[in-house]
Amino acid sequence: MIQWLHQEKGVCEGSFKSKFFRDDEGGDVLSIGMQDPDLSECAEKCVESFNNLTESQIRELCKEIINCAKEGGINEEFELPALDDELDILNDCWFTGLYVNMLSTEDELAYVVEGEGDWGEVIGFAVKNDEIIYVGTDYFDYMKSEE
Repeated sequence: MIQWLHQEKGVCEGSFKSKFFRDDEGGDVLSIGMQDPDLSECAEKCVESFNNLTESQIRELCKEIINCAKEGGINEEFELPALDDELDILNDCWFTGLYVNMLSTEDELAYVVEGEGDWGEVIGFAVKNDEIIYVGTDYFDYMKSEE
């Protein structure tokens, strides 16, 4: 599922295909990062979770993204178009990467997804145990770090 480019302690990068979300070029390939090659199995589980978000989870995520877009960003020319469906906001934003938010295989399933909107602001969301726990600009606040 994941095509690894680098797998070294501290820098593990690869890519995978998203089943639902598009990337910054309108395709379906997102990057993935993690801190340790020993977490490869965890990374696969995170991608599986991401690709299996339910329609209701995606709709709720889109509602939160719409709220972020309404608050605005740095692109003053952006005007949120009328949306017939909350999923339509995905025409105005994209996702670029998934970061495994686990430090060991014993940790609960957790990851952060990063993207951007046409309104000129980064946007992301955090998932823990297959539940979206945060949507907004401060998604990296949910990342664990080695101390």
